[in-house]
Amino acid sequence: MERKKGKVAIIGFGPGAAEHITGRAREAIRESEVIIGYNTYVDLILGLLTDQAVVRTGMTEEVSRAQEAVRQAESGKTVAVISSGDAGVYGMAGLIYEVLIGRQWKPADGVEVEVIPGISAINSCASLLGAPVMHDACTISLSDHLTPWETIAKRVEAAATADFVIALYNPRSGRRTRQIVETQRILLRHRSPDTPVGLVKSAYRDRQDITVTTLANMLEHDIGMLTTVIVGNSATFLYEGLIITPRGYQRKYTLDAEEQALKPHERLRVEQEPWSLSAREESLERGDSEDGGDVGYGRNVALAGNIGNVSVSGNFGKPHPAELAMEALRLLGMWRNAEGGSAATGAADAHQGDAGRSQARIFEVGVAPGIANKKFTNSQLSALARIAGDSGEMEYTPHHQVILRLPAERPEGIVAELKAEGLLVFPIGDVAQVKACDFCDLDKPDAIPVAEELNRLIGGRKTPKELKVALNGCGMACYGAVLEDIGIVYRKGAYDLFLGGKKIGRNAHAAQPVAEGISAEQLVATVERIFREYTENGHPNESFHKYFKRAKAVAGFPHREQPPAVAVDAVCGD
Repeated sequence: MERKKGKVAIIGFGPGAAEHITGRAREAIRESEVIIGYNTYVDLILGLLTDQAVVRTGMTEEVSRAQEAVRQAESGKTVAVISSGDAGVYGMAGLIYEVLIGRQWKPADGVEVEVIPGISAINSCASLLGAPVMHDACTISLSDHLTPWETIAKRVEAAATADFVIALYNPRSGRRTRQIVETQRILLRHRSPDTPVGLVKSAYRDRQDITVTTLANMLEHDIGMLTTVIVGNSATFLYEGLIITPRGYQRKYTLDAEEQALKPHERLRVEQEPWSLSAREESLERGDSEDGGDVGYGRNVALAGNIGNVSVSGNFGKPHPAELAMEALRLLGMWRNAEGGSAATGAADAHQGDAGRSQARIFEVGVAPGIANKKFTNSQLSALARIAGDSGEMEYTPHHQVILRLPAERPEGIVAELKAEGLLVFPIGDVAQVKACDFCDLDKPDAIPVAEELNRLIGGRKTPKELKVALNGCGMACYGAVLEDIGIVYRKGAYDLFLGGKKIGRNAHAAQPVAEGISAEQLVATVERIFREYTENGHPNESFHKYFKRAKAVAGFPHREQPPAVAVDAVCGD
């Protein structure tokens, strides 16, 4: 009897929500005798399984999954290899083909292969952010486990230079922490710090999280393996919390009018598209210079008819073709670059790189009236408002600081002015931050000197990742010091020490109690030693609780595994 011909169905099931799994993907799963996939992926489709055999593997075992799928198919079985997103985008499709090719597979008489597309992360995440991928876009994986970092960096540089909207896959993991930092550094050479950035974690899954931020501030938020980072281009803007990248229709259409100045048969004429390749070719045929000479624009050119009741026509001289479209938007007040300049200026800067830029530096600093004192005086608040002015901003944080942001070329004078008002000034970013309760409105001041001494010794000093050292002035611990990286509780004239807290995430947990009843002198010396070990041995962007776990001990205090988290379905509302 002729043996049944096997089949491999390589299935992308999208972000994971049942409603986003295509009909063909569901059908292929039902048809399969064997399901092969990474543990998390199998869990996401358990509701679709009936009596299929299931082969689960862990992360980094893609090759063994592909080999097993081919082996099972060659034995005559119908096998489904599952991937989230699209199986052909950083999924299993290519690897399956590589394994087959290595076995001299021929499509005509070998096992059948079907690739079933799914919704890739760039699409699912974009839908949650608004419309950030309305123009040319690319995807770049920041994982350098299989691709040399030098190659990835070149791709990031090229995409940034070409003004692509960029979707970053695999941005960060427990071991890979520096890549996203380097990527931000590259992008900031070509994009405004205010460029909109969307961070989408676990799109369309139970623990979905969406953050809209900027290129300058993106690293202040949690970014992990389940996060897709979408970076806008030079035209991308924010509106009501949504990220929008214009397609460019406003160059030819009046978006708020039903009757258009340009009739349908006029819209594709070369004279209506002075930025196009056809326009350049026509100008060269007329003998105009290649380097942006007349190129045919010394005549009256109606760029986009009547846009927003503003007639855009006239003698434009010798601008770059793209500048004509941007100038029309500038006239309408529809386009501003990061400095509030015109679109034409922004476009020129984008093409010229660093040499053509004159973006103002944004100075960012944390300000507080004291470590224990939480009360700003009228004079201090007035000084903050005056320094911020119309171009700056102030943000109050849960850590009893005001973050001051403003354009400034020489921040030293600002720092001096703030200190003259009796304010403490703190750097922002990956530094040690000493925070404390208000000691019952300064009525229980015994531990204040310790908090101030710790701030003097380590406050504002560089760390692998932001390090929070928190002190509670009594045993009530109402300030929540025991939830921070390093927690200190003053109790009965001595100090209790806690290490490795984590306030957010699925595995959030309190810090471990490691010492009890130690003196002020012992405490300060111990915390300084912990700080030193962490800063000297921690990986870039490695949080303290992860370092503590990896190092297994810090300052002689052993790490203990936290109990597993308990899954709770919280019911909110009535």
